Amino acid sequence: MSKRPLSIAIIGAGLGGMAAALSLRHAGFEVEVYEQAARFGEIGAGIQIGPNASQLLQRIVPPGRLARDAVRPVAVHQRRWDDGRTLQRAPLGEEIEAAYGAPYYHFHRADLLAVLASEWPGERVHFRHRLAALDQVEGRVRARFENGAEIEADLLIGADGIHSAVRGALFGPEAPRFTGCIAYRGLVPVERLARLGLEIVSANWMGPGRHFVHYFVAGGRFVNFVGVIERDGWARESWTDRGEKADLLQAFAGWHEQVRHIIEAVDETFIWALFDRLPLPRWTQGRVTLLGDACHAMLPFMAQGAAQAIEDGACLAACLSTLGLERAEEALLLYEKLRLPRATRLQELSRLNKTRFHLPDGAEQQARDAEMALRGDRSIAATAWLYAHDAGVVEAP
Repeated sequence: MSKRPLSIAIIGAGLGGMAAALSLRHAGFEVEVYEQAARFGEIGAGIQIGPNASQLLQRIVPPGRLARDAVRPVAVHQRRWDDGRTLQRAPLGEEIEAAYGAPYYHFHRADLLAVLASEWPGERVHFRHRLAALDQVEGRVRARFENGAEIEADLLIGADGIHSAVRGALFGPEAPRFTGCIAYRGLVPVERLARLGLEIVSANWMGPGRHFVHYFVAGGRFVNFVGVIERDGWARESWTDRGEKADLLQAFAGWHEQVRHIIEAVDETFIWALFDRLPLPRWTQGRVTLLGDACHAMLPFMAQGAAQAIEDGACLAACLSTLGLERAEEALLLYEKLRLPRATRLQELSRLNKTRFHLPDGAEQQARDAEMALRGDRSIAATAWLYAHDAGVVEAP
């Protein structure tokens, strides 16, 4: 008689949860996904997916399906805020794909989630299920939801974001920290920007106390932008608060005309505060563990938040495949051991980039610019530790 497959419940049907669900299902596990919302939905706009994550997505989604709504930028271009001078330019496109065997993608977040959802059996995702409580009894995890439903599984994975109920159940309440930055985001139809002749790049304009990022998404139909501004205080974390275009233009007064033209072309902007959390010392308790923003929420200044969640799911599937049902708790601890240092490093680098991108003009800024021109920290050689990593390969301990 064959052994029964490991049953896994995932709390959260965002990008991290669905990528993990597909990785685990491809590894042969029985997976059910529980989501508090009424349907699939991603708030936000653009997202960058480096080769470290796109190689993993290509194992669980047909590559042609991924490419249909994606944009492949040819370079990352970092520029000075006022005169547009190039501070650093590094190849993406064909060069990075040749180096790492997978492309660098830009997506609209909703497009990528739709791709993942299209590969998932509809009967195995359960909407309107907000977690109320969980416990572990006799080698099983029990979860109860606010709608009255109760489930049992061999393992439970918390992929429920920065306000994770699973993390709270494991380790108690903890408030995220305001980082001192707010961000405006917007989407501009490309035809409104035709006269700018924008390259298909990931562009980052750096200036005193703020920076501005823009790139193409949705198969090239829109330009996504994010303008990040330092601010003393903020109380809300919503992604859906409306911003005022006039305030955004004022914040970027004196900046290069290309930045201002992109802002002027947008119909509406949204504003949100950037919060993060201190790195957790552990992610796992018994047969329950965390992934993505639930355990390593990070600032977007390394463009790795979603990519690290995708890595989490692939690594988790590999650990469980390697050790099996009888060693499931050991597999979760191995997953944590492998993933926590890497995710923590990226949290810290993202936080450092906040300072680095926002230096006031002066000696420190000049030293930064000289170092960027000399060392090229976004070159293929410099990014190998990040993009060549394969989170889906795990050796038995």
